[in-house]
Amino acid sequence: MIKLSQAHVLGTIIAYLLGIFIVPLVIYYSKKKNLIDVPNERKIHHGAISRLGGVAIWISVMLTFVFLVFLSYYPKGQGLSAIIVGGSLMFLMGLIDDVYGLNAKFKLFIQIAIATIVILLGVRIEELYNPISSSCVSLGYLSYPITLLWIVGITNAINFIDGVDGLAGSIVSISALAIGLVSLVLAPSVPITALIAFILMGAMCSFLTFNYNPAKIFMGDSGALYAGFLLATLSITGIVKPSSNYSMYLPILILAVPLMDVAFSSTRRMLKGSSPFVADAEHIHHKLLHAGYSQDKLVLLLASFSMVCALLSIFAVTTKSKFIITALCLIAVLIVLNTVSKLIKKKDSE
Repeated sequence: MIKLSQAHVLGTIIAYLLGIFIVPLVIYYSKKKNLIDVPNERKIHHGAISRLGGVAIWISVMLTFVFLVFLSYYPKGQGLSAIIVGGSLMFLMGLIDDVYGLNAKFKLFIQIAIATIVILLGVRIEELYNPISSSCVSLGYLSYPITLLWIVGITNAINFIDGVDGLAGSIVSISALAIGLVSLVLAPSVPITALIAFILMGAMCSFLTFNYNPAKIFMGDSGALYAGFLLATLSITGIVKPSSNYSMYLPILILAVPLMDVAFSSTRRMLKGSSPFVADAEHIHHKLLHAGYSQDKLVLLLASFSMVCALLSIFAVTTKSKFIITALCLIAVLIVLNTVSKLIKKKDSE
């Protein structure tokens, strides 16, 4: 049973209202300081548009959280400081990249450093459920590389899909909602994870008001990396936790769209001999655009798929069916692997 507290509802509403007020100010400031995104061969938008949407998202989330703390809505939970500090560091790196531009390898190094700090502060994947023996296996020293891969991978996955008006924001909003609800259903529930997830959803929904096609503002690296980092760490503290058993694989289903894209993009780039973190114009949303989908239909298609995955994850955990959860997560993995195998076959045939 899902038990929403007053803090969860208030957090969502406050973050949304703050965002509605802050985003126009960020747009005005961006244009005044010429902090805008200019079209090039890799981008599909026309005209100069603010690229500092992450500033509005981060401020909305942080102000809302601080406001709730002052109201004494402060459910304690492991990893809270790591998520707040790590998320802010990831936002700051993205902001510097948006304003000045950073080398891809240097950004990856900083992301690994931030993820390492978070892991040392207690946010880590310590066990994996073995469906064959129906028991959890301790990862030991493998905990660090697996957690690192998850955090850095999801952080960049959200950044990868941020190429069409409204797409990344829609996926983040849906994923945050699912992570928040699942975190409340699983025993023991993790209200702090749900709180931050709902705050992120509220801030992202207000951003989407100005980001749907034709967009007035972009999320930028600051927003995409920040949102991706929060989804990665919240999924660990709220779902992939000790004693969560088979349900720990639900984030694979919830984040199926960005996982599919990052697997597709990284594999394709490595097969070409290039860095998996160097941006190009061959992501899944680019392929759909080339196939004739409009931006609006593309966003509707991928967001609908993400929503179905989110609803299935919530249904699976509320029914507490081991079979349903295992089957759904297996299907999500097979979809990702099928996408990668098609790329490999295409490469071999060339």
